Amino acid sequence: MQALGINISAVLPEVLLVLLAMIVMMVDAFAGKEENAAKNAIPWISLIGVVGVTFFALGQWGVAPLYFQSAAVTDHFTIGLRLIVLVTTGLSILVSHTYIPRINKQTGEYYALLLLCTAGMMMMGAAVDLMVVFLSLEIFSLGLYILTGLHRQNVRGSEAALKYFLLGAFSSAFFVYGAALVYGGTGSTNYAEIASTLAAGKGDVSLLLPGIAMLLIGFGFKVSLVPFHTWTPDVYQGAPTPVTAFMSVGTKAAAFAAFARVFVVALPSEQPVWGWAMAGVAILTMTLGNLAALRQTSLKRMLAYSSVAHAGYILCGLVPGTSASADSALAYLFTYAFMNIGAFAVVIALESAGEDDALQQRAKGLAKRWPALAFVMAVFMFSLAGVPPLAGFFGKFYVFKAAVEGGWVWLAAIGMLNSAIGAYYYLRVVVSMYFDDATEGEIVPYRNWSSLRIGMALTAAATIIIGIFPSIWSGLFNSGLGG
Repeated sequence: MQALGINISAVLPEVLLVLLAMIVMMVDAFAGKEENAAKNAIPWISLIGVVGVTFFALGQWGVAPLYFQSAAVTDHFTIGLRLIVLVTTGLSILVSHTYIPRINKQTGEYYALLLLCTAGMMMMGAAVDLMVVFLSLEIFSLGLYILTGLHRQNVRGSEAALKYFLLGAFSSAFFVYGAALVYGGTGSTNYAEIASTLAAGKGDVSLLLPGIAMLLIGFGFKVSLVPFHTWTPDVYQGAPTPVTAFMSVGTKAAAFAAFARVFVVALPSEQPVWGWAMAGVAILTMTLGNLAALRQTSLKRMLAYSSVAHAGYILCGLVPGTSASADSALAYLFTYAFMNIGAFAVVIALESAGEDDALQQRAKGLAKRWPALAFVMAVFMFSLAGVPPLAGFFGKFYVFKAAVEGGWVWLAAIGMLNSAIGAYYYLRVVVSMYFDDATEGEIVPYRNWSSLRIGMALTAAATIIIGIFPSIWSGLFNSGLGG
């Protein structure tokens, strides 16, 4: 599809999502303030639209790379990232359906912002220019700042939104300064031109290396790398739980996709320098995330620190800076989307009305009262711990395999040791559900929410099926990124 010499096909899935968000806003505006059929249809319009865009994006598989000017590209890597983000959005819509009206009557704005965030996340993975990465980063970040504070009566949510906004703006400044220094050192912000300049030995290292460090800080904030993770537990706990679920996967997927493109495509010649820096950050991230999660009584804070640890695992795979590194990150994020959103869906089921969190004691004796709920939570906990044959095991297998093949055997060994430490706090939840007696007075306020139950069933089934048949989906992420 050409318009004025511009290949719109390369960014058409993102354009379709923006149009879908506009349709949702129009429906919401004409539906009025009162509850009616039009308002009730908004989640389903959003979900059907996301499914349609997903099929359209997958339809671009196998075609030659499509370029939008020199700013973005649709290739196998982009399609893989789009699949992860769109699956995340669809599942988030399912678990949001009955939750959001309880905390905010303006449901239209929630779904419109969710779709706009999705478009920004997808564009970030497709970008091949640092300026486009920055614009995409700001598009979905601004939406997430608002979504975090959507529950306006919740003081903790407002505090989380303000903290996320301030630290997010701070990290964006690091990214912009980093991009400016890389431009100063290479004369371009386009990945291919940066790579060719450095390959020819023409780059100014005195500007380039500080620029790489600042880019690492900017990306590090978004994916919760230590020491840029401090916002994560507070924001995850304070935000509405469906927003936390969406943020925990979507933000990671977008930022790690851009992370991989920048370092694997634009900066492979500097891998001997940034590789060691990444390895150190990965070790700190895995270790601190797991040790902090051991001490948590809140399920959302435990999953927040778990998310920090998982960022460290993914970073292990990216350290070698190879095509296999980028593919392993996408494969991990694909498995992570199902098991993490599923775990947050169970947290929603365990929450009391008016709460945005559930303590771990709420899960005590869950198997005796709600065996199906306990079973799906056990599936997610085992998968996050990396127990075979569930999806999480193969996600970790691919990132550690990429590290070993890249010559970083010791880093993979540290990652596996951290994974064993992390298994303790996941399995503690399972033991509590199946072997502890329910705390007196603690009643699981689980309601017959059909959409939430569908979301939990889909994520649990995917977590099991992906683990049993890993070859079916692993081929989706053979991107050839970086050659």
